[in-house]
Amino acid sequence: MIRVEDVRKRFPGAASATLDGVSFTLEKGGLAAILGPSGSGKSTLLRCIVGLERPDTGSIHLGGQAGLVFQSFELFPHLTVLGNCTLAQRLVAGRSRDEAEARARQLLEELGLGHRLEAWPEMLSGGQRQRVAIARALAMEPAVLLYDEPTSALDPSLRREVVETLRRVGALGMTQLVVTHDVQLARAAETVLVLDHGHLVEQGPPAQVLDAPRHEATRRLLAQAND
Repeated sequence: MIRVEDVRKRFPGAASATLDGVSFTLEKGGLAAILGPSGSGKSTLLRCIVGLERPDTGSIHLGGQAGLVFQSFELFPHLTVLGNCTLAQRLVAGRSRDEAEARARQLLEELGLGHRLEAWPEMLSGGQRQRVAIARALAMEPAVLLYDEPTSALDPSLRREVVETLRRVGALGMTQLVVTHDVQLARAAETVLVLDHGHLVEQGPPAQVLDAPRHEATRRLLAQAND
Protein backbone atom coordinates (compact mmCIF):
# COMPACT_ATOMS: atom_id res chain seq x y z
CA MET A 1 0.00 0.00 0.00
CA ILE A 2 1.05 3.60 -0.64
CA ARG A 3 -0.15 6.30 1.74
CA VAL A 4 0.81 9.91 1.02
CA GLU A 5 -0.32 12.44 3.62
CA ASP A 6 -0.26 16.21 3.11
CA VAL A 7 3.08 16.21 1.25
CA ARG A 8 4.50 19.65 0.50
CA LYS A 9 7.69 20.54 -1.36
CA ARG A 10 9.00 23.94 -2.34
CA PHE A 11 12.41 24.34 -3.93
CA PRO A 12 14.64 27.28 -2.93
CA GLY A 13 13.91 30.35 -5.01
CA ALA A 14 10.68 28.95 -6.47
CA ALA A 15 7.72 31.31 -6.64
CA SER A 16 5.31 28.60 -5.51
CA ALA A 17 5.28 25.11 -4.05
CA THR A 18 5.92 22.21 -6.43
CA LEU A 19 3.75 19.97 -4.24
CA ASP A 20 1.10 21.67 -2.13
CA GLY A 21 -0.66 19.33 0.29
CA VAL A 22 -0.88 16.14 -1.78
CA SER A 23 -2.68 13.23 -0.07
CA PHE A 24 -3.86 9.86 -1.39
CA THR A 25 -3.92 6.16 -0.56
CA LEU A 26 -3.43 3.25 -2.98
CA GLU A 27 -4.22 -0.34 -2.02
CA LYS A 28 -1.66 -3.12 -2.18
CA GLY A 29 -1.33 -4.89 -5.50
CA GLY A 30 -2.99 -2.18 -7.61
CA LEU A 31 -1.82 -0.17 -10.61
CA ALA A 32 -2.23 3.62 -10.47
CA ALA A 33 -1.29 6.31 -12.98
CA ILE A 34 -0.44 9.93 -12.24
CA LEU A 35 -1.28 12.36 -15.04
CA GLY A 36 -0.53 16.04 -15.27
CA PRO A 37 1.03 18.67 -17.54
CA SER A 38 4.73 19.48 -17.42
CA GLY A 39 5.50 21.33 -14.20
CA SER A 40 2.52 19.88 -12.34
CA GLY A 41 4.72 18.13 -9.75
CA LYS A 42 4.52 14.54 -11.05
CA SER A 43 8.24 13.86 -11.16
CA THR A 44 8.86 15.56 -7.82
CA LEU A 45 6.16 13.43 -6.21
CA LEU A 46 7.75 10.31 -7.69
CA ARG A 47 11.17 11.33 -6.37
CA CYS A 48 9.71 11.97 -2.92
CA ILE A 49 8.06 8.56 -2.84
CA VAL A 50 11.22 6.73 -3.87
CA GLY A 51 13.35 8.78 -1.47
CA LEU A 52 15.40 10.84 -3.93
CA GLU A 53 13.80 14.03 -2.56
CA ARG A 54 12.68 14.80 0.97
CA PRO A 55 9.29 16.51 1.42
CA ASP A 56 9.32 19.74 3.44
CA THR A 57 6.30 18.50 5.40
CA GLY A 58 3.94 15.54 5.30
CA SER A 59 4.60 11.82 5.30
CA ILE A 60 4.88 8.88 2.90
CA HIS A 61 4.25 5.28 4.00
CA LEU A 62 5.08 2.32 1.74
CA GLY A 63 5.45 -0.63 4.09
CA GLY A 64 8.97 -1.18 2.71
CA GLN A 65 11.35 0.11 0.08
CA ALA A 66 10.39 1.43 -3.35
CA GLY A 67 11.90 0.35 -6.64
CA LEU A 68 12.24 2.79 -9.55
CA VAL A 69 12.29 1.97 -13.26
CA PHE A 70 14.09 4.87 -14.89
CA GLN A 71 12.82 6.52 -18.06
CA SER A 72 16.03 5.60 -19.92
CA PHE A 73 16.27 2.15 -18.22
CA GLU A 74 19.93 2.73 -17.13
CA LEU A 75 21.12 -0.80 -17.92
CA PHE A 76 24.84 -1.51 -17.69
CA PRO A 77 26.01 -2.02 -21.31
CA HIS A 78 28.94 -4.23 -20.29
CA LEU A 79 26.70 -6.73 -18.46
CA THR A 80 24.36 -9.33 -19.92
CA VAL A 81 20.66 -9.40 -19.11
CA LEU A 82 21.35 -11.84 -16.30
CA GLY A 83 24.30 -9.78 -15.07
CA ASN A 84 22.20 -6.62 -14.92
CA CYS A 85 19.62 -8.42 -12.80
CA THR A 86 22.08 -9.96 -10.32
CA LEU A 87 24.58 -7.18 -9.62
CA ALA A 88 22.54 -5.21 -7.05
CA GLN A 89 21.31 -8.42 -5.44
CA ARG A 90 24.88 -9.47 -4.77
CA LEU A 91 26.40 -6.08 -3.88
CA VAL A 92 23.49 -4.51 -1.99
CA ALA A 93 21.34 -7.41 -0.76
CA GLY A 94 24.32 -9.65 -0.05
CA ARG A 95 22.95 -12.69 -1.89
CA SER A 96 25.20 -15.39 -3.26
CA ARG A 97 25.68 -15.72 -7.02
CA ASP A 98 23.46 -18.80 -7.08
CA GLU A 99 20.68 -17.10 -5.07
CA ALA A 100 20.82 -13.95 -7.22
CA GLU A 101 20.79 -15.88 -10.48
CA ALA A 102 17.88 -18.07 -9.39
CA ARG A 103 15.80 -15.03 -8.49
CA ALA A 104 16.73 -13.22 -11.71
CA ARG A 105 16.00 -16.24 -13.92
CA GLN A 106 12.56 -16.67 -12.34
CA LEU A 107 11.62 -13.02 -12.88
CA LEU A 108 12.99 -12.84 -16.41
CA GLU A 109 11.05 -15.99 -17.29
CA GLU A 110 7.85 -14.50 -15.85
CA LEU A 111 8.42 -11.35 -17.92
CA GLY A 112 8.97 -13.32 -21.13
CA LEU A 113 12.76 -12.94 -21.32
CA GLY A 114 13.91 -16.37 -20.25
CA HIS A 115 15.46 -16.87 -23.69
CA ARG A 116 17.54 -13.66 -23.52
CA LEU A 117 19.56 -14.22 -20.35
CA GLU A 118 22.95 -13.96 -22.05
CA ALA A 119 22.04 -11.13 -24.43
CA TRP A 120 23.71 -7.71 -24.16
CA PRO A 121 21.46 -4.64 -23.74
CA GLU A 122 22.37 -3.34 -27.20
CA MET A 123 20.89 -6.53 -28.70
CA LEU A 124 17.46 -5.91 -27.15
CA SER A 125 14.46 -3.94 -28.32
CA GLY A 126 13.33 -0.96 -26.28
CA GLY A 127 10.50 -2.98 -24.78
CA GLN A 128 12.85 -5.80 -23.85
CA ARG A 129 15.30 -3.40 -22.20
CA GLN A 130 12.44 -1.99 -20.18
CA ARG A 131 11.46 -5.47 -18.99
CA VAL A 132 15.05 -6.14 -17.92
CA ALA A 133 15.00 -2.90 -15.90
CA ILE A 134 11.73 -4.02 -14.31
CA ALA A 135 13.12 -7.47 -13.47
CA ARG A 136 16.21 -5.84 -11.95
CA ALA A 137 14.01 -3.69 -9.72
CA LEU A 138 11.71 -6.58 -8.76
CA ALA A 139 14.69 -8.74 -7.81
CA MET A 140 15.31 -6.44 -4.84
CA GLU A 141 11.79 -7.24 -3.57
CA PRO A 142 10.45 -3.69 -3.19
CA ALA A 143 7.12 -2.94 -1.56
CA VAL A 144 6.09 -0.80 -4.54
CA LEU A 145 7.42 -0.31 -8.06
CA LEU A 146 7.48 3.18 -9.57
CA TYR A 147 7.78 4.04 -13.27
CA ASP A 148 8.95 7.37 -14.70
CA GLU A 149 7.26 7.92 -18.10
CA PRO A 150 7.55 4.26 -19.21
CA THR A 151 6.42 4.92 -22.80
CA SER A 152 8.42 8.09 -23.54
CA ALA A 153 11.62 6.25 -24.56
CA LEU A 154 9.74 3.75 -26.72
CA ASP A 155 8.24 3.77 -30.18
CA PRO A 156 4.46 4.46 -29.95
CA SER A 157 3.81 1.02 -31.48
CA LEU A 158 5.19 -0.57 -28.28
CA ARG A 159 2.50 0.96 -26.03
CA ARG A 160 0.55 -2.31 -25.98
CA GLU A 161 3.71 -4.18 -24.94
CA VAL A 162 4.16 -1.80 -22.00
CA VAL A 163 0.59 -2.35 -20.85
CA GLU A 164 1.05 -6.11 -21.09
CA THR A 165 4.25 -5.86 -19.03
CA LEU A 166 2.50 -3.86 -16.32
CA ARG A 167 -0.22 -6.50 -16.19
CA ARG A 168 2.36 -9.26 -15.86
CA VAL A 169 3.99 -7.43 -12.98
CA GLY A 170 0.60 -6.84 -11.38
CA ALA A 171 -0.10 -10.57 -11.56
CA LEU A 172 2.93 -11.04 -9.28
CA GLY A 173 1.09 -9.00 -6.61
CA MET A 174 3.24 -5.89 -6.98
CA THR A 175 1.84 -2.42 -6.20
CA GLN A 176 2.69 -0.14 -9.16
CA LEU A 177 2.60 3.62 -9.65
CA VAL A 178 3.18 5.12 -13.10
CA VAL A 179 3.97 8.76 -13.83
CA THR A 180 2.98 9.41 -17.43
CA HIS A 181 1.77 11.87 -20.07
CA ASP A 182 0.20 8.93 -21.92
CA VAL A 183 -3.57 8.97 -21.47
CA GLN A 184 -3.97 5.62 -23.22
CA LEU A 185 -1.51 4.04 -20.80
CA ALA A 186 -3.43 5.57 -17.89
CA ARG A 187 -6.56 3.75 -19.09
CA ALA A 188 -4.88 0.46 -18.18
CA ALA A 189 -4.66 1.52 -14.52
CA GLU A 190 -7.25 0.87 -11.82
CA THR A 191 -6.82 4.37 -10.41
CA VAL A 192 -5.92 7.64 -12.14
CA LEU A 193 -4.67 10.68 -10.23
CA VAL A 194 -4.39 14.13 -11.82
CA LEU A 195 -1.92 16.73 -10.57
CA ASP A 196 -2.10 20.40 -11.48
CA HIS A 197 0.23 23.07 -10.09
CA GLY A 198 1.18 20.85 -7.18
CA HIS A 199 -2.40 19.98 -6.20
CA LEU A 200 -4.15 16.62 -6.56
CA VAL A 201 -7.27 17.83 -8.35
CA GLU A 202 -8.91 14.55 -9.28
CA GLN A 203 -8.70 10.84 -8.43
CA GLY A 204 -10.76 7.82 -9.41
CA PRO A 205 -11.16 4.96 -11.88
CA PRO A 206 -10.32 5.69 -15.55
CA ALA A 207 -13.98 5.59 -16.60
CA GLN A 208 -14.69 8.52 -14.30
CA VAL A 209 -11.50 10.59 -14.54
CA LEU A 210 -10.83 10.17 -18.26
CA ASP A 211 -14.36 9.86 -19.64
CA ALA A 212 -16.31 12.10 -17.25
CA PRO A 213 -13.74 14.44 -15.64
CA ARG A 214 -15.03 16.75 -12.93
CA HIS A 215 -12.17 19.25 -12.78
CA GLU A 216 -11.35 21.85 -15.41
CA ALA A 217 -7.63 21.01 -15.22
CA THR A 218 -8.40 17.40 -16.17
CA ARG A 219 -10.61 18.45 -19.08
CA ARG A 220 -7.87 20.79 -20.30
CA LEU A 221 -5.25 18.03 -20.06
CA LEU A 222 -7.40 15.59 -22.01
CA ALA A 223 -8.17 18.18 -24.69
CA GLN A 224 -4.43 18.78 -25.19
CA ALA A 225 -3.80 15.03 -25.42
CA ASN A 226 -6.40 14.74 -28.20
CA ASP A 227 -5.02 17.62 -30.28
